[in-house]
Amino acid sequence: MKDFLHAFCRHKGGVAGVIVIIAVAGLALAANWIFPHDPWEIVNAPFMPPMTDDTLLGTDTLGRDIGAGIAYGARLTLLLAAVSTAVSILFGVSVGAISGFYGGRVDQAVVGFIELFQTIPSFFLVVVLVAILTPSMTTVIFAIAVVSWPPLARLVRAEFMSLKNREFVQAAMLAGQSNARIILTQILPNSLSPVIVSGSLMVASAILLESALSFLGLGDPNAMTWGYIIGASRSVLRDAWWMSVFPGVAILLTVLSLNLIGEALNDALNPKLARKRTT
Repeated sequence: MKDFLHAFCRHKGGVAGVIVIIAVAGLALAANWIFPHDPWEIVNAPFMPPMTDDTLLGTDTLGRDIGAGIAYGARLTLLLAAVSTAVSILFGVSVGAISGFYGGRVDQAVVGFIELFQTIPSFFLVVVLVAILTPSMTTVIFAIAVVSWPPLARLVRAEFMSLKNREFVQAAMLAGQSNARIILTQILPNSLSPVIVSGSLMVASAILLESALSFLGLGDPNAMTWGYIIGASRSVLRDAWWMSVFPGVAILLTVLSLNLIGEALNDALNPKLARKRTT
């Protein structure tokens, strides 16, 4: 752990990303104290520019506080991204582990199942699923999870195929351990590094997908997220720039930070790759 932290801290971008994510999480947790009023509450006249009449970031078309929307929206945005990523990781790791460990016809069937999802453009599939199932937080999470798990399943499958013939796995088989125990205790812990790196990138992708859906009007209309704020301002982009710029900056910083964290994790968990980059 000490070596991992030392390698991670050497990556300045990753450290900066962690600081930004902690700040965003702190903003989400402290939203009630920073903005005591509800983000849906009308607090001033519509289209108030930033820094006027106690509205730090201005108001939207209905007179709601943009700052409060961003603070409270951080909660739902991060929660949605985290839950959809967790579902994707759980399903993707399970499918990839079964495919890579058993091989043969099981592997062929699973690979065909994965390719079925990968032949359809991800964003198009998300839009279709949300439109069919009606927009809500549950359907958005489900749709994002559906398009996020196939790449991870392929990655885990490749890791399992490379590890299942190692000596420690063969020793566990000779000792009479069950397949489930070998998968969970022998192979899976040794293949978690790429899963961790992919997980941080999947969170960033989930935030972008939710924002895109909300911009198109397919997000949950009862959920105050960053994407919802941008989607509500798409008709007044020229007249009220602050309505889309500030939540857009929040999305940009968060997604950029998650990508930097993913890169730092990749370097810390794969020291050989980090050395290649420095040479």
